Amino acid sequence: MNCIVTAGPTYEPLDQVRRLTNFSTGRLGSGLANYLTANVHRVILLQGSYAMVSEEQRAQEVIPFTTTADLRARLQTLVARSIHAVFHAAAVSDFAFGKVFRQGGTGEMVEVQAGKFATGGGPLLAELVPTAKILPELRGWFSAALLVGWKFEVDGSRASALEAGRKQVRECKTDGCVVNGAAYGDGFGLVTKEETCVHLNDRAELFEALLHHVSG
Repeated sequence: MNCIVTAGPTYEPLDQVRRLTNFSTGRLGSGLANYLTANVHRVILLQGSYAMVSEEQRAQEVIPFTTTADLRARLQTLVARSIHAVFHAAAVSDFAFGKVFRQGGTGEMVEVQAGKFATGGGPLLAELVPTAKILPELRGWFSAALLVGWKFEVDGSRASALEAGRKQVRECKTDGCVVNGAAYGDGFGLVTKEETCVHLNDRAELFEALLHHVSG
C-alpha cells in the first residue's frame, strides 16, 4: 500500500536569521517510515529539515519541509496520488510570529520590521498567532485513506490525554490517534475511531499496531 508519514518539526521565522520551533527530533516518524517500508509498503516520508535523525532513511521518497505552510503545500501536491494511509506524526508549530513591537521614546509600543532585529534597541514584544491546523484538512484531501494523527500532551493525566485523543479523532474524522507525552506517561495510547484505547509499551509495539491498521 502507498503510505505517507510526516515526521519532525516545522519552524516559523521571526526574521531572516531566527526562528520558532519545537523539540521534536523526527525519530519516531522516521522509524515508522522505515518499519512500514521493511514490511513491503511504499512510503513517502515528509521530514522536517531540522529533524535529528541519524538512521538510514529507507522510504522510497523523502521530501523535506520547513514551515507549517510548506508542509501543508507539500501534502497537497500528493493528493492526486493513490494514497492508502497517512500517519501525521510531524510536530507542527502551533504558533507563528505576527507583528513585532519595540517600545518607543515616549513609552508607546511601535511596530518594527527588519531582516535581522538588532539587540541594541532593547526588548522586543513579538505577537504569536495560531497556525492553520493541517490534520482537520487531511480527510478532505485523502478521503479514502486511513488517517492517524498524534496528540502529545504535557499537562494533565493519562485520562485527560486520552480524552484529548478521542476529541481529535471525532473532530478531524481520523481513524486513530497516537497519544503520548508527560501527561500520558510511559508508552503510547492508540485511540481508534470507535474511541477504544490500546496501551502500547514502546515503539516496537506501536509500529506493529499501526502496521496492523494498514494491513487490515
